[in-house]
Amino acid sequence: MVAMAAVTEPEVTEPAELRAHFDRTLERGRRIEPRDWVPDKYRATMIRQIAQHAHSEIIGMQPEGNWITRAPSLRRKAILIAKVQDEAGHGMYLYSAAETLGADRADLTAKLISGRQKYSSIFNYPTLTYADVGVIGWLVDGAAICNQVPLCRSSYGPYARAMVRICKEESFHQRQGYELLLTMMRGSAAQRAMVQDATDRFWWPSLMMFGPPDDQSPNTAQSMAWGVKRHTNDELRQRFVDMTMPQAEKLGVTLPDPGLGWNAERGHYDFGPVDWDEFMAVVKGDGPCNAQRIARRQAAHEEGAWVREAAAAHAAKQTARAGKDAA
Repeated sequence: MVAMAAVTEPEVTEPAELRAHFDRTLERGRRIEPRDWVPDKYRATMIRQIAQHAHSEIIGMQPEGNWITRAPSLRRKAILIAKVQDEAGHGMYLYSAAETLGADRADLTAKLISGRQKYSSIFNYPTLTYADVGVIGWLVDGAAICNQVPLCRSSYGPYARAMVRICKEESFHQRQGYELLLTMMRGSAAQRAMVQDATDRFWWPSLMMFGPPDDQSPNTAQSMAWGVKRHTNDELRQRFVDMTMPQAEKLGVTLPDPGLGWNAERGHYDFGPVDWDEFMAVVKGDGPCNAQRIARRQAAHEEGAWVREAAAAHAAKQTARAGKDAA
């Protein structure tokens, strides 16, 4: 019997060949994995996007975490604790995905604290009432779902796989928020007014979550060419408005935009202009809570130093013990 040689793909080593292999992988709709060669710009783009997403999850724990002790019942406290815990987990998944690209988690945290890396602008707005917890679940997590579900098909494998789990949990968060608002809208006049006020304050910042308009977004075209993004900012924003309008009608709240209305010719809802000057001010650090959010993140990082040191010492001890056992 003649042994059959294993068929293997030829090793690709030259820069031109590596680039061609990368391009073919994307053209075939396949995913890039950590072992694959990628252009420096692709690596930098993915690290920037994943890090910004991870930072957003971690900073996003603060606005709602402030309401855990003030939630009106044990059930509401438990729901809110579970949600904040999920957000911490999302940040960890995403930092791990960034590490597969060669990023260092400590370096990413340092860049966040120093302002060299950003997080979602929505988390720089205050949560003034308990109704804000419900509106964040409904609008903010609803916008996140619109933005993130397509990322489950992102060209970078570790990011896409992390997004599958994250989106499942974000769906729970959105339903939880909407259920809370439905309950409040069946309550007193003061509760209904509270829901309307929270909706008024979070509607426009939620639209800003998708990023600047397409003609002012410098990264969208390249990210779509690489399969990192599947839809433009404006396409996702329109999808969110179309999804949210029927929910607002069912809820019984009015969205604070006199330009909102169904356009039968387009088959979509029209909506008014977003205040992009406000958006840019918040992104640059001049939002209502920018300084507060970063200061709290820095304090938590410093207060947790002993935990990181203890974990590192334990890992070193376990490694040393394993080495002795092997010997």
